[in-house]
Amino acid sequence: MDDRLNKRSVFERADHRLGAGFTMVEVVTALAILALASSSVLLVIDRCLASASDSALRMEAFDLVRENLEKILARDSVAESIDYGTSEKYPDISWQTVIEGFSEPITSQMWVRAVCSADYLDSKGEKQKVELVHWIAELSDQQAGQLVNQQDLEKLEMEQVMKTDEEAAQYANTDTDTLRKWIEAGLVQTADGAFLRYNLDVFIRGKGNPTPEEKAEQVESVQDLAMKLRKQQKELESGASEAGGEKGATGLSNQELEKMDPSQIRDLVNRRRQ
Repeated sequence: MDDRLNKRSVFERADHRLGAGFTMVEVVTALAILALASSSVLLVIDRCLASASDSALRMEAFDLVRENLEKILARDSVAESIDYGTSEKYPDISWQTVIEGFSEPITSQMWVRAVCSADYLDSKGEKQKVELVHWIAELSDQQAGQLVNQQDLEKLEMEQVMKTDEEAAQYANTDTDTLRKWIEAGLVQTADGAFLRYNLDVFIRGKGNPTPEEKAEQVESVQDLAMKLRKQQKELESGASEAGGEKGATGLSNQELEKMDPSQIRDLVNRRRQ
């Protein structure tokens, strides 16, 4: 009897020890759950670190752009220019500063603006940009004309200016007497009495009797013509941008527009306005 009791007690203690422990399956399952939870936590931490790094880079880029813009605004005068480089303070960030003249799209009034930007690579290796644009000043007609490159002015003068009545009459395929009648009817000459092809084209298309609106398109100097062409080119370029492409409604690229003569540009602008 005592032996049976003792054996029973031994088995009960053994069963109790087995019930108090973990099986191999339970241990492996627990480790798998722990690993899964840990990987999720690590993924969240990694994303948080990447987001924090991107935010820090963006703030550094903004700080650099703001400093460059403040330097421009502190100047007494500005000129058209393009500057670029890599920041000494933030070596991972490159910057560019553009000072340019542009035509305001609604009124075609010329302005000078500063465009300051900074580029960097984010945590995914994708290029990101921070940009600030400031309209510095509205330009008078004279100031707008001064933005044109001197070489462009000289080239335009060679293409446009005719100093004698005979030369102008030959270009217009008429005689000097008819040319004088055109002058009396409102053909504009330069201050020194020269003729511009641009103005002659107005009377040629109007067969010697252009409308008041057409006469108003004439200019008094090569510089005025350069300014007018610049405005018209900007207007066409802005039209291309609004259309969502480099060519836009005109079907021409900016490089093709730059190669066109004044009358072709004017005709394009008039068609676009219609």
